[in-house]
Amino acid sequence: MISARSELPVQVGFTVQSRHLRRGVSALRAHLDAMEDAGIDFASVLDHLTFWDGTGFDALTNAAAVAAAHDRMPVVTTVVVLPVRHPVVVARQVSTLCELAPGRLTLGVGIGGEDRHEIAAAGIDPRTRGRRMDESMAIVRALVAGERVTCAGEFYELDDVCVRPAPVQPVPMLVGGRSDAALRRAAHLGDGWLGFACSPERFGQARKVVEHEAELGRRAIDPLDFGIVIWCGFGRGARDAREVLAAEIEDLYKIPFERFERYCPHGSPAEVADQLGAWAAQGCRRFSVISTGATVDDELAGVAAVREVLVREFG
Repeated sequence: MISARSELPVQVGFTVQSRHLRRGVSALRAHLDAMEDAGIDFASVLDHLTFWDGTGFDALTNAAAVAAAHDRMPVVTTVVVLPVRHPVVVARQVSTLCELAPGRLTLGVGIGGEDRHEIAAAGIDPRTRGRRMDESMAIVRALVAGERVTCAGEFYELDDVCVRPAPVQPVPMLVGGRSDAALRRAAHLGDGWLGFACSPERFGQARKVVEHEAELGRRAIDPLDFGIVIWCGFGRGARDAREVLAAEIEDLYKIPFERFERYCPHGSPAEVADQLGAWAAQGCRRFSVISTGATVDDELAGVAAVREVLVREFG
């Protein structure tokens, strides 16, 4: 592992997936307690409306479940597919969630993945999702900040709309994605960037693009707000870890694992930590780990072990 010790702290989160939630509220509470005891920095939750074969999970609903089940654990949405939702509705959900868990929500947003049918299922032309995203982000940010909004945009027309109560503490908004458009969006409209399915080298290049674009717009992105959403497989070795990880990814994304494998560290916790170090060396400071393993306990132990190494080596 190439160490790049920094004064900037590394944060590592555990992604609470649908299969974790299906174990019930009591099990969720116990799992979040175990995450806190293991030093996990935050819980992250995923979002899809109806992905490929209808699979889905609502990030803001699941974020509320996590917030209700634990009094302290921060939660990050990775990421809310914003173009399929009305921005006023999203602002209300965020406001309500922040009443339940003030100061604990980070709102990650994105335009959605490769399944364009998912966007069309909500009555949205997939070709417009980037422009919708820009317009929606501006509205959500203003409403969540407590502002009254009047606008007549391409997609949304609002007349003196406000959402009260506004969250007491600001809600950071991170932009997920790997395209050049997502990087520009993060720089000009967001508070940070969440990469996905990108190599360490691409991550480093993208971080510089976001910083440069933000500087051109006379904005500054906190170095702590450069992160990645990343699948990691844990097992006794690479073969065991790969088998479980490949099965889960192929089931969700409907693509051969080989097309995704180079973006997915897998192996023993020590091997995964060593691989993740390449992203940390490129300036990644927030790791939202989507973990697979033989058991939930194995997944949590793996993420906790990875966090220990990354914090020791990188900050």
